[in-house]
Amino acid sequence: MTRTPRERMVLSAAQLVRIHGVGATGMRDVVTHAEAPRGSLQHYFPGGKDQLIAEAVAWAGDYAARRVARIAAKLEDPTPGSLFEAMAAQWRDEFTAQGFDAGCPLVATVADTAATSESLREAVGKAFEGWQRPVAATLEGFGVPPARSASLAVLVLSALEGAIVLARAHRDVAPLDTVVAELRPLLDGAVDKRRRRA
Repeated sequence: MTRTPRERMVLSAAQLVRIHGVGATGMRDVVTHAEAPRGSLQHYFPGGKDQLIAEAVAWAGDYAARRVARIAAKLEDPTPGSLFEAMAAQWRDEFTAQGFDAGCPLVATVADTAATSESLREAVGKAFEGWQRPVAATLEGFGVPPARSASLAVLVLSALEGAIVLARAHRDVAPLDTVVAELRPLLDGAVDKRRRRA
């Protein structure tokens, strides 16, 4: 799929923030990474860096949300625990293959800007909510009662993001393995066997 210069800059911003954070990601770095024309930043992002980062955060949230459905569709044993295990496995595989330099752009953005940019904090909040909804819907599809699916989706994302941060800090995938081992029984135990549709 061929991306426009604007799309490439949004994607590049997300990728660079994953590694460097918002503060250390310069606009010129984004243009260079995206192989975009030099004058394109002002043309596409008249709101400057905050607009670009907000759009990168929205893209990252949408990507994560769409990935939930792809992961769920591939599960041989569609259970809440296997969904979480597969979500964690993608990070485990990335860290094992590529190292620990890149994390989640949503976490990086909120860590850098929560106290200084209300608009970016809100953008990250919306991105997490957009990711949480398909997780909750998938859990419900696997038989978790609606009253618990939303709260367990929060737990899934919180545990996953925390394990990603710890894995990067320790340069070790063990935190991902630990949260999967501890949460899988809890998640699977939330299924109401009478409601299971998948």
